[in-house]
Amino acid sequence: MRPSVRTRGRCATRHAGPGPQRTGAAGAALSGEWHSLDSRPHRPHAGGVDRAELADFLRRSRDRLNPADVGLGGGARRRTPGLRREEVAQLAGMSVDYYTRLEQARGPRPSRQMLGALARALRLTCDERDHVFHLAGEEPPRETGGSSHVRPGLLLVLDRLHDTPAQVVSDIGDVLVQNTMASALLGDVSGRPPRMRNTVRRAFTEPSAMDIFPPEDHETLLRTHVAHLRAVLAARPDDPAAASLVAELRAASDHFERLWTEHQVAVRRSDTKRFRHPVVGDMELDCEVLLSTGHDQRLIVYTARPGTEAYERLQLLRVVGLQDLTVG
Repeated sequence: MRPSVRTRGRCATRHAGPGPQRTGAAGAALSGEWHSLDSRPHRPHAGGVDRAELADFLRRSRDRLNPADVGLGGGARRRTPGLRREEVAQLAGMSVDYYTRLEQARGPRPSRQMLGALARALRLTCDERDHVFHLAGEEPPRETGGSSHVRPGLLLVLDRLHDTPAQVVSDIGDVLVQNTMASALLGDVSGRPPRMRNTVRRAFTEPSAMDIFPPEDHETLLRTHVAHLRAVLAARPDDPAAASLVAELRAASDHFERLWTEHQVAVRRSDTKRFRHPVVGDMELDCEVLLSTGHDQRLIVYTARPGTEAYERLQLLRVVGLQDLTVG
């Protein structure tokens, strides 16, 4: 029997340990499997890596997942439960040898970036992510509105979207994770420095970032970025990430400064967007937005009605995938 999940706030918690694999409908995951950690005391950590405990926790976390849980094909029936080490390494963006040494309580102390990647790859809850950081002798990330740890419920849904572009974006525009279709449509951001994965920053400081949209739509899209960012800052005036982004863009972009002074406010919701893809051509797609419970992360899904030209072009995009077609 799977452990029960409490449904208050933002981050999921379970009664004990990694436990059995998580199952259930994707829709149920969005009903609120998150528990807020914002009010928890921020305790300093004494440091030092507990390699044996870290290795054991990684193994158990890997064993509870199935390939379908993380968007991988199931393939032939497996003799042992869980993901393979090479699959976790692939999802986390590290070498198989590096991950194997972690599970064998050997190797170097993992960096904070590696720990975050492992937490996402193993679909850890916020509590479990913090536990991994503690075992590695690191202070867990503070839970703020701009947290880069993707909510488990959103990841659960994203993992099941194979034939449509989808990505998880923070409320200030940081692209946190994409599926292959989103990378093909919008450009693969995985190789970019973290600060340049922000859609608002790129829109105002990197002109080519807007090339995937028709020129006549640029002004409306830019205004939407600014109006949404103002709404976020008003809701969280003490959020350093949001305040820093606004200050940076006001100094770097005259266009952003002009739009900011107009004081327009609007939270981004579902709408329709037009795209200009360099290979499959122009498409008008429905943009559906699903919010995490805390409204600080959004799962954005791009769809087209079956039978339309846009739908056929999306199917073509699924076939060609990432064959040097990214536009980002």
